[in-house]
Amino acid sequence: MGDSPDIFGNEPADEAEMPGLGLDQPAQPQPAQPYRVLARKYRPQTFSELIGQEPMVRTLGNAIRRERLAHAFLMTGVRGVGKTSTARLIAKALNCIGPDGQGGPTIDPCGTCEPCRAIAEGRHIDVIEMDAASHNGIDDVRAMTDAVRYAAVTARYKIYIIDEVHMMSKPAFNALLKTLEEPPAHVKFLFATTEVDKLPITVLSRCQRFDLRRITTPMLTEHFARICAAEKVEADDEALALIAAAAEGSVRDGLSILDQAIAHADLEGEAVVTAAKVREMLGLADKTVQRRLFATILRGEGKALLDLVAEQYALGIEPLALIRAQMDLVHRITVAQLGESGAQGATAEERAALEGWAGQLSAGQLHRLWQLLLKGHGEIVSAPDPLAAAQMALLRVLHAADLPDPGQLAKKLEEMAARSPVPAPAAGRTASAEPVAALDWTALVERIETARPLVGGVMRNWIRPVDVSHGVLRFQIDADYRAEDPAADIRKALEEVTRERWQVERGVGDAQPSLRERAEAEATAAQAALLADPLVKAAFAAFPDAQLVDDERASPGRTPWSRSA
Repeated sequence: MGDSPDIFGNEPADEAEMPGLGLDQPAQPQPAQPYRVLARKYRPQTFSELIGQEPMVRTLGNAIRRERLAHAFLMTGVRGVGKTSTARLIAKALNCIGPDGQGGPTIDPCGTCEPCRAIAEGRHIDVIEMDAASHNGIDDVRAMTDAVRYAAVTARYKIYIIDEVHMMSKPAFNALLKTLEEPPAHVKFLFATTEVDKLPITVLSRCQRFDLRRITTPMLTEHFARICAAEKVEADDEALALIAAAAEGSVRDGLSILDQAIAHADLEGEAVVTAAKVREMLGLADKTVQRRLFATILRGEGKALLDLVAEQYALGIEPLALIRAQMDLVHRITVAQLGESGAQGATAEERAALEGWAGQLSAGQLHRLWQLLLKGHGEIVSAPDPLAAAQMALLRVLHAADLPDPGQLAKKLEEMAARSPVPAPAAGRTASAEPVAALDWTALVERIETARPLVGGVMRNWIRPVDVSHGVLRFQIDADYRAEDPAADIRKALEEVTRERWQVERGVGDAQPSLRERAEAEATAAQAALLADPLVKAAFAAFPDAQLVDDERASPGRTPWSRSA
């Protein structure tokens, strides 16, 4: 029976293979340690390893040395800049006892004593980490405030680290306020959040706040280079710069991208993280192609532009990434005009190109290019076909790239006008400008319009005065007038306004135009004078398809065709 299978149908193992039965059995290999991602492996363990936050470290060091420690600290900033890491470092700094066990709070925790090691490994009984995303209710806070009353078990301070504290509910915040304001001497609160504006002002006023900065791209690049050296991984400087730029100031995001880039390089059978592979991995446009595309835009070569866009799209570059790359290039050229070209180009070739364009393009052209690209960026985001939207946006930029700015255009028009002056029309009075009689007909009609709007409207639009004097109005009426004879109504209105008796009747002889006809004639004359202006004629010569548009917003007292409009 010893050779029969067991109840599960398995064949019996040979004695030599069974553990514990032979003294000569070789030692079993130890299981491989699980891989730790770079973001966890290189989490800062001392304040000196916390990059980019020197002002905060200096403030904390002064507070510890002078024993002026707050009872609550708030760390805020964008993702991945070290908020939770800083909270753990503060916990280590406050509870470190030194290698000999006799040390006190220090800005340089030893990292070797039991409290330091336990806090680093997340197993210290007196350092409690909470995630407010999952422990945000009033019951969670009540349990914490009840435990606060008891002294620390082994550490100098009992420390509560609450991550994403902004996610706590309003009742939970209210339950925490009293304890937060007057905690026991043995308790410290360390809060971390990415959205500090969501915290009640009552909580903010009870904390010492530290705003952690975004990490600059050059600083991230240097940090990633040190990590690659420690990992024995070769990486191009440009590749690390691309990763640092993609991280947008976040160390954790950058390390995650670096992890992916290393794995991507291994997958391709290469031991080097190259810029080309990083671009391919992140879907970024090649900088050389960026410059080629920009040069094509400046040269006005539409077909070449479409070919480049199609080539990049086939390689997996998103249309939005193409536009963003062009915006980045315009921005760096603009900055290069201010003497910062060396800092904006990773290679000598790129710096030379930036400096060339900075000298070739005016500030006005660069700002117009930026505005056109920004408009195209918004169109691509909302377009049903992003590729078509990107093509149309870049073609629009291409056609507008060589247009002069308004100042240059005005100067050009003045030069053209000086070369071919056009004599201004001779000054003279039109028939509509001649006085009709002793009384001011325009002022009289305006008074009637104020008192009797309907009658005044008839007088302005249809009445052609023949004779206007004190108490007498002789007029002719426009042939298109179809209503009843207005003479009786006009007489009543005149007597009401002037307090005089009036004789109002049809007259014969030469009549002056109505006020409406005068205004129309003046507008026509103003338009003709404007078209004869040397600057306007020069503008039409430079832009044959241009149109003269009536400005409906002309201010009172000005004709809509006045030159300043």
